Amino acid sequence: MEKRRIGKSNLMVNPVGLGCMGFSHASGDPVPEAEAVKTLREAYELGYDFFDTAEAYTGLYPDGSVSYNEELVGKALKDVRDKVVIATKMGVGHNADRSLVLDSSPETIRRSLEKSLERLGTDYVDLYYQHRIDPKVEPETVAETMGELIREGKIRSWGISETTEEYLRRANAVTPVTAIENRYSMMARWHESIWPVCEELDVAYVAFSPMANGFLTGAYNPNTKFEGSQDYRANMPQYTEEGYAKAKELLDLLNEMAAQKNCTMAQLSLAWMICKKPYIIPIPGSRKIERLRANFEAGNVIVTPEEIAMIDAKLDTMHFDVFGGHKAK
Repeated sequence: MEKRRIGKSNLMVNPVGLGCMGFSHASGDPVPEAEAVKTLREAYELGYDFFDTAEAYTGLYPDGSVSYNEELVGKALKDVRDKVVIATKMGVGHNADRSLVLDSSPETIRRSLEKSLERLGTDYVDLYYQHRIDPKVEPETVAETMGELIREGKIRSWGISETTEEYLRRANAVTPVTAIENRYSMMARWHESIWPVCEELDVAYVAFSPMANGFLTGAYNPNTKFEGSQDYRANMPQYTEEGYAKAKELLDLLNEMAAQKNCTMAQLSLAWMICKKPYIIPIPGSRKIERLRANFEAGNVIVTPEEIAMIDAKLDTMHFDVFGGHKAK
């Protein structure tokens, strides 16, 4: 499995990273701390060397205490810190109704980073993201603050999540951007237009939700009982009867091709993007070690350019209802 360089940095990682969010946020009640730390450490032993977390990834344990995702990651990787790349994010909070609170002021960036460093148990972050664009703060201001943090040695590089081309260009002109983290999957291709900019500026594309919040694994359907009020998937449009029906053709295609390649549907959906561009790094997440093992092995599945073109041509004819996108007509 050949490693990939994250943008213009010296950070080299395996082609599949680990999105750690689900251990404490949006996938049901948080995993008990000891279990989560153990699973994250086992992921490292499997070969994962790129771990993605955020200050906003929190959840409530049954006793009402808070699970901080960064703490779990920090405890799991404490003694192998120099062998892994840790990415975390700032600038997002959650209201009670799950709407976002955005704040990327320089003061908040610095305050958030200090708290993240404490929770992670480290004195630097390899890749520090602005979690969402804050319309109240210019990209040049964010980039200038990130540049100061790089010079101070507190972060090695920085990135932007859910960015636009204009915002990326303006920020990169002040302090070079190493990576963007945008949604991307077979059901969410609306950011493909930014790829030429990534190539021009030497910016990695870190793909979150690469399996459409689990949908492309084939393991869930409208009858799935998700895990209570802290599991966001229950209200996602792809899991309604209508949404599932619109995506059934894609699931059938994935199932057929996966059987031909002797891999899982999840592995095929990951390999499709890994083999498409050398700067795409998907960060699927799971709480289960067997799924983490399978996801990591997607880096060994080959999808040819001809197969990618065939899949894309079919996708161009399909319309999906998917979380993060626009409801299909």
